[in-house]
Amino acid sequence: MVRRARLIYNPSSGREEIKRRLPEILQRLEQGGIETSCHATIGEGDATLAAAEAIERGFDIIIAAGGDGTLYEVINGMADKEYRPQLGILPLGTTNDFARALGIPKALEYACDLIIQGYTQPIDVGKANNKYFINIAGGGSLTELTYEVPSKLKTMIGQLAYYMKGLEKLPRLRPIEIYLTAEEVQLHEEVMLFLIANSNSVGGFEKLAPDASLNDGMFDVLILKKCNLAEFIRIAGMALRGEHMNDPHVIYFQTKHVQITTTDYVQLNLDGEFGGVLPCTFEMLPSHLQIFVDENGKSTYTTH
Repeated sequence: MVRRARLIYNPSSGREEIKRRLPEILQRLEQGGIETSCHATIGEGDATLAAAEAIERGFDIIIAAGGDGTLYEVINGMADKEYRPQLGILPLGTTNDFARALGIPKALEYACDLIIQGYTQPIDVGKANNKYFINIAGGGSLTELTYEVPSKLKTMIGQLAYYMKGLEKLPRLRPIEIYLTAEEVQLHEEVMLFLIANSNSVGGFEKLAPDASLNDGMFDVLILKKCNLAEFIRIAGMALRGEHMNDPHVIYFQTKHVQITTTDYVQLNLDGEFGGVLPCTFEMLPSHLQIFVDENGKSTYTTH
């Protein structure tokens, strides 16, 4: 039986590689028995509309080709629907945190093969007020930098853009006052940032939430308490090595449902995109999407 797929791609993702390689991708999918049509996104929010339309038209598969931003938009077009097609990912962006967490290879032919093989895994999805995220939600000083980086700059120098912007912001770090309510924890604290993680790979930090799993039905919440610049830099260094969890400045717990309010103006970052402002209720939707992955766990082709 021929399966029908809608390939939603961001033509400017990464270094515009998709434009060159589209015929080859389509041919590979067609040969694998997947009849594929395309939608090139034309601006912010377009991938969300395209995903919702693909569901209305009854496609069996939706393929998100781009970076984390494209994937975020596609998920927001799918997550609130009753019928949710299987989701394929072709990681083409500057940052592909989520694909990396799932072991989806950057080599496009192998990423296509995962979709053709047809093995899926159920994945948890986070809901933040009326938006959805699949990787991470956060707020506080440093989380705002990801969407301050102009997209052209992001394409040209990639990951480095984030760190440059981050270093520039460090002297301006200021704590925010939050009130947090979860079944497991209640706190009123001045914090530098809070992160609500669904996966363990965040912004190039592979070990930020070492115990996070994409299908355990739980968020991993990390909070960095108020600290000075030197402490902040020290803890960031520890976080790169995954040694930050026992630091007295770090609060960590798991939960399905958490509410955060504040008297400050705090922007939310959902999967690297602007996600509104606090207050916010974060709710876990367990096993909400079926995503194509390698049948043997981590892909053998991880040529990152």
